[in-house]
Amino acid sequence: MEENKTKQQLLGAWHCILNSYGQIFFSKNPVFAVILLLVTFFDFYAGLAGLLAVVISNSVASLLGLSKIKIREGAYGFNSLLVGLGVGIYYQPGVEFYIILILISVITLFFSVAMEGILGKYGLPYLSIPFLLGIWMVIIATKGYSALNISERGVYNLNDMYAIGGLTMVKLYEWFNNLAVPESLRIFFKSLSAILFQYHMFAGILIAIGLLFYSRIAFLLSLIGFYTAYYFYFFIGADINELTYSYIGFNYILTAIAVGGFFIVPSRRSVLWVIFLTPLIAIILSSTSFIFSYFQLSVFSLPFNIIVLLFLYVLKFREKDVTKLALVTIQQFSPEKHVYNFNNYMDRFGNLPWVAMKFPFWGEWKVTQAHNGQYTHKDNWKHAWDFEIADDEGRVYDNTGNRSEDYYCYNKPVIAPGDGTVEAIKNDVDDNEIGDVNMENNWGNSVVIKHAEKLYSQISHLKKDSIKVTKGQTVKQGELIGYCGNSGRSPIPHIHFQFQSTPDIGSKTLSYPISSYIVRENGNYHFELSGIPKGGQMVSNLTTNEIIKKAYHFVPGEKLRFETETEGETVLHEWLIEADIYNNTYFVCQHTGAKAWFRQTGDVFFFTQYSGKSNSLLYYFYLSSFKVVAAFYKNMQLKDNYPLTVFQNKKWLFLQDFLIPFFKFLKAEFTLNYKSLEKGKTERIVLESSSAFGRRKKVNDTFRFVIQLTPKGIEKLEINHSGKSLTAHRKF
Repeated sequence: MEENKTKQQLLGAWHCILNSYGQIFFSKNPVFAVILLLVTFFDFYAGLAGLLAVVISNSVASLLGLSKIKIREGAYGFNSLLVGLGVGIYYQPGVEFYIILILISVITLFFSVAMEGILGKYGLPYLSIPFLLGIWMVIIATKGYSALNISERGVYNLNDMYAIGGLTMVKLYEWFNNLAVPESLRIFFKSLSAILFQYHMFAGILIAIGLLFYSRIAFLLSLIGFYTAYYFYFFIGADINELTYSYIGFNYILTAIAVGGFFIVPSRRSVLWVIFLTPLIAIILSSTSFIFSYFQLSVFSLPFNIIVLLFLYVLKFREKDVTKLALVTIQQFSPEKHVYNFNNYMDRFGNLPWVAMKFPFWGEWKVTQAHNGQYTHKDNWKHAWDFEIADDEGRVYDNTGNRSEDYYCYNKPVIAPGDGTVEAIKNDVDDNEIGDVNMENNWGNSVVIKHAEKLYSQISHLKKDSIKVTKGQTVKQGELIGYCGNSGRSPIPHIHFQFQSTPDIGSKTLSYPISSYIVRENGNYHFELSGIPKGGQMVSNLTTNEIIKKAYHFVPGEKLRFETETEGETVLHEWLIEADIYNNTYFVCQHTGAKAWFRQTGDVFFFTQYSGKSNSLLYYFYLSSFKVVAAFYKNMQLKDNYPLTVFQNKKWLFLQDFLIPFFKFLKAEFTLNYKSLEKGKTERIVLESSSAFGRRKKVNDTFRFVIQLTPKGIEKLEINHSGKSLTAHRKF
């Protein structure tokens, strides 16, 4: 028991160290972190100083009781790491040096916590400001410390390489440095290595390989940022030696990654802003270098910090178009995850209204006139609908249709489309004879309800004296407010329905969508999460099916258990429902650690993202139930798109990673069919779903699923893929 605890503690400390290295490039990828760690040891004493600085900072942070999560993520270690590398390169090791290293590591930690508090108030990151304060402080302070000697190790790189790996390492180092590569690319690699205080191409190439492994988008952005600066220097007539001097070009690389894909969701706009901000970095770099030269100090990463912080701060003052250059709200430490999940979220939920509104009636009605109608609904009043009840033959009345009572919709209940307060009522207009209209009281008997600021609904042409609510009354969605009539400018009974931004009857209309409704066309049902109903459609509010609703209602703390049989062996799968600090709910597999995040919006269940192995049962459940509406309409079909993070062919996904800021050519499609509903002694619902992965119109890989539901919940899940099948049975 004690041995396992020690192993867990050592493993946790190792993760803290690796994440401190990865944080320099905004990464939590352990492979990339190991590469960075190894590169720092190209100068052994500098690498050792950097590692000790991380251990010291994390240990002190832990002793002080600072956030374990932030310590583990490397948030308090990476600035100390940079300071340790910097002083380790500049000074010879010795007792005096290591005492200074301990002290400056602690000071840098204090700077990190202070900057977190100061900049955190404005929702801004502290980046490498603590490093700058720490490295400048130690350089200035040690000018008077005669016991510290300036290091000369960097002058003899071949000796350093020989000390690391003998003659083989020396030959490898020389081979890389003698590669026939363009001078600009040579400077790029050396600028990459300069981030870790290494100044040779060999280190830069290794970092570039690690960066490419970690993120294709980050790698692409690093090239865009650097080469924009490189050619800007030529264009403006600036001294190109400024890029090669201490290879300060890493400011452009880090800024490009931060703005283009880490703090901002990668897109065409983020790339354009990287290009636009590059000249600003050049101006700041040149001006600050001139000023700092008087103090014999390097600007290090100061230009990167200034531009990134200023730009992120400016974006917080936007009043419109916030999704066109979207800030990352939940940091996933992967530009690819940022863009894939954001694009998928916007496709699925981006058009959801802030207040969910329903149709003002029960049952199925026909849209007899929609927006920009044939007869009315013009100009400032174009965003409105007329509804009537129609039979299967399209008729809206029985008998001769000469009386209001002949119309199916006449005297039918009218309900509140959403929660709100009654703002205006008209209830004393006589119903018209069929074919006649009342032009003096155009809207007839009407009710206006306030749902939110600048959001009102108006329902008109109601029956005289049928309104059941009073002005100022609070109503709930679905509450009876009156009955359908034929008052006002209404030749036949129908409901006129519109949204508006002011409380008066007859106000100008507002385009606002209906939420969670069913459309029946040609005998087929389909679900609309949010939309503007069209003329001629048969529409209805969603009718909840309790079996589906219960089956897909999950709460934190709940456990689900399934059994599968593979090669004669029974395997138990146990999932726990949990919630993170942002109140995002997710399944976590107790065996594999896989996670699947989900949300429930009204009567709709959604999965939003998945992390973990692609052969776990939780992964198959994620694919099979990506979107489920808690209603049963036979043969109703739902379609949706998965985020490309779950795309099967990793080679094609590798290419898509480079191109996703500009266009998408891969597809990952979800389809769900409502197959059967068995009633009787044992009720059972069967759903069939499929996942299709491919390129544009071509499908390369398909999963097929059968889901059986009973009043107890999800009873069975069948998976079919590549000619193989697997069945999971629920253990209640």
